[in-house]
Amino acid sequence: KMAFGGILSEADVKAALDGCSAAAESFEYKAFFKKCGLAGKSADEVKKAFAIIDQDNSGFIEEDELKLFLQNFSASARALSDKETKAFLAAGDSDGDGKIGVDEFAALVKA
Repeated sequence: KMAFGGILSEADVKAALDGCSAAAESFEYKAFFKKCGLAGKSADEVKKAFAIIDQDNSGFIEEDELKLFLQNFSASARALSDKETKAFLAAGDSDGDGKIGVDEFAALVKA
């Protein structure tokens, strides 16, 4: 069962994963959030998605959680490269604390 069931459609998630699963350094968060459908979801649904990705329930998505970001959508998905992870973190971390809070995540999804 998909972690994002009830929020995202499996077909949309598959399309988004297919877009960045083949080549290393092919992950582009804006394209991914659009393709999987998260960019068009309500603030409440985006918060639910954040809670799934925040695996240690710290209230933040840290670098190690970002690295495994795609695996939240499919267990067989690849880990992000260090370069992709750092770029994703830099894009989302607007206050410079080295992690992404729920408001920062919402802004990233809607970017």
